[in-house]
Amino acid sequence: MTRALFFVDSDGRYKGFEIYGHTGYADEGEDIVCAAVSALSQNTVNSIEAFTADKFSCDVDDGRLRFCLTDDYISAESQLLLNALVLGLENIEKAYGNEFINIRTEEV
Repeated sequence: MTRALFFVDSDGRYKGFEIYGHTGYADEGEDIVCAAVSALSQNTVNSIEAFTADKFSCDVDDGRLRFCLTDDYISAESQLLLNALVLGLENIEKAYGNEFINIRTEEV
């Protein structure tokens, strides 16, 4: 199962996320659910880097992506892109079931 943990501040603004694990929908290389999660999450990081001036840290290793905005100020553009990521992942969960992806939030 893929787990998506979103970090939010006390005002409910997204500060980052961590996505890890294999969905198990199909074998590696054939898993369209895992590919969709990867594409959405990587595109979000790339878009925040390309379209905002927000500072962040990003670590990628075997099956895990951790992204954190590092400044107290978070642009509206980054919030929109993170909201779009959550929406996309929730739509994947609705379409394929929560046995393949688990989405939750944690206040930081």
